[in-house]
Formats: sequence, structure tokens, C-alpha cells
Amino acid sequence: MQTEHNGDALTLPDYFSSRFEDNSGLLRIISAIVILVFFTIYCASGIVAGARLFESTFGMSYETALWAGAAATIAYTFIGGFLAVSWTDTVQASLMIFALILTPVIVLISTGGFDTTFAAIEAVNPANFDMLKGATFIGIISLMGWGLGYFGQPHILARFMAADSVKSIAKARRISMTWMILCLAGTCAVGFFGIAYFSAHPELAGPVTENHERVFIELAKILFNPWVAGVLLSAILAAVMSTLSCQLLVCSSALTEDFYKAFLRKNASQVELVWVGRLMVLAVALIAIAMAANPENRVLGLVAYAWAGFGAAFGPVVLISVLWKGMTRNGALAGIVVGALTVILWKNFDTLGLYEIIPGFLFASIAIIVVSKLGSPSQAMVKRFETADAAYHADK
Repeated sequence: MQTEHNGDALTLPDYFSSRFEDNSGLLRIISAIVILVFFTIYCASGIVAGARLFESTFGMSYETALWAGAAATIAYTFIGGFLAVSWTDTVQASLMIFALILTPVIVLISTGGFDTTFAAIEAVNPANFDMLKGATFIGIISLMGWGLGYFGQPHILARFMAADSVKSIAKARRISMTWMILCLAGTCAVGFFGIAYFSAHPELAGPVTENHERVFIELAKILFNPWVAGVLLSAILAAVMSTLSCQLLVCSSALTEDFYKAFLRKNASQVELVWVGRLMVLAVALIAIAMAANPENRVLGLVAYAWAGFGAAFGPVVLISVLWKGMTRNGALAGIVVGALTVILWKNFDTLGLYEIIPGFLFASIAIIVVSKLGSPSQAMVKRFETADAAYHADK
């Protein structure tokens, strides 16, 4: 509702600029820079995941698989834009949930059912059933901190901005949470039951021993008919394409709307903007491919860094901006800068082992409140906030 009453914003920089009446363009520029930096890292993680799939499935070298996997996503994002991404996401999500429910069930059957499977897992290491094995207070807090990241992810928030009304959010929430719970449960089950399967078939465990992220790929290839395995493995490509395409689109929007149109060509035609956006997709993709070129890259490590960057830089700004009418432009600017810099510095110099999103989110929130208290929003900002808030509660 706040985006609707602030210029029908379609991107976070758009929303921040309208919400805080930033006529200088500074808030838009800083937001766009943060998006480009962390989304390029995020895109690299998706390209690595796609490369692992093509490498394992087709026996390609990592370098060839890197380009093949990236090309599959870049092509339809380049041609179709947001509409293509939205429709294909629906198909991809359906494919992913099918694969992540079916695979652990078949693994469980092939290992002899629950009792035999659990006995085999326990035989490998009894501590496998201890959820807090090796856990520390810092580790638990760090894992819980992942939840803070959702409030600042531009590619996730873009879906909320695209909702036709507040009333549709409730239904979307039920669908998405059901999907998320089933997919995450299936993912955990694949890894857990995979312990039992590969302990019984150590001769097949080589690729998984080298890289644990390949457990789903290897199980699908071993346990299923090649045609069925192909469908299941395409779920990995679906997951990569679903996320990567949206990330490329957000990066393209940041470069096209927040730099090109805002500062270089304010009167650019829609056709011109479309082609500039497509060129930006290619540019960001090429940089991400270069970052993903190292075969030692791990998907989770890259995702964690980008997730923390967005969560700390944008999460507090988004949350506080929809809850507090006293927030100012300088407060928002301070929150974005402090959150992003804290993540970068903490990632490189932390000795505690604490996930960087925790201090980033905390320091950004403090910066927003302190700096906002030093000034005051305009009457127009306050009135617009109150109008949007009233409309939200009326439509809820």
C-alpha cells in the first residue's frame, strides 16, 4: 500500500525516492549501487548452481557448463522481461515441489523404509540425529538471522509490489508458505536420507564426497529412469532460472530506471528503455559469470553473502518506513550505507563467527532511528504515510 501511494513504485529505489521526497537522487543512486553489488554476487551463485548441474549431468567441463547454464536463463530474461519471469516462475515452482517431494520418498523406499534408514544413518554417526550437534550460541543466532534477510530482498519484494491489491496478499501468503515448508522439508529429507543410501553404496558416493551440494543430482541419476531423472534434474535448472532471472531483471531495472532514465535520458522512449534493459541484463550476467568462474565456489557461501547484504542494507529501511511516519530521507540513507558497509567489513574482519546480517541489521536500524530523530519529515510525507496506512487498514 505504501508503494501504491508513493508513485506506484516498482523498484526499491523508486519507492525510497518517492517515500522520502529525495529530489537530489542520492538515495536512488546509493540504493541502485547496493543492488548491483550484491545482486551480481547473488547471480554468480545461481550460475555456479547451473554449472554444477550441467557438469554432472552431461559430463561437461566446469567452464563449458558455466556458459551453458547461464545461457539458458539469460535467453528468456533477455527476450521476455518481467512477464516471462512471472509466468515461468509458476511452472518452475510446480516442478521444484514435485521433485523435492518425490525424491526423498523414493530414496526412503530404496533404503528399506524409516526403521532401516534411520538405523543406517545412526550407524554412520549417532550424532546425525542431534539437531544441536556442534551448535553454539553464536551459531544458533546466526541461523535465526537468515529470517531477517527476507525484508530486504529486492527480487522478493518486487512480487509484493506487483500484487493487484492488499486482499490478494493473504491468499499469496498461504500459497507461498505451504510451498516453502514442503520444499524445505523435502530438501532436508533428501540430504538426510542420502546419508543412509550412500553409506549402503559407498562405491557411488564419490561425487557427493567431493561436493555435498551434488547429493540431489546424484540420487536422481541413480534411482530414476533416465526420462524421469531428466524431469527431476530440470527442477534444479528451474530453481536456478527462477531466482537468477528475477535477479537479472532487478539489476537491469536499477541500471535502466535509476541510472539511465533518471540521469542520462529522462525522455527516453519505452522502446529505447527496453533495449537498454536487455543490454544491462547481458552486462550483469557477464560480470556474474566472471565471478563464478572459480570451480571452488560454493553456492551457499555466495548466497549467504548477498542475502546478508540486502537484508542489512534494505531490510531495516523497508520495515521502519512502513511502520514509522517519523522516518526521514537522511535516516533512510544512513540505514542503507551503514547496513551495507557493516556486512562488507564484518564479512572480511569478523573473528566471532557471527553471521554478518545480525550486526548489519542492528547497526542499520540504530542509524535510521538516530539520524531520523535529528531531523523531521515534511508535512507532505507524514500526510502521505497516514493516507496509505489508513487505506491499508480499510482494505485489509
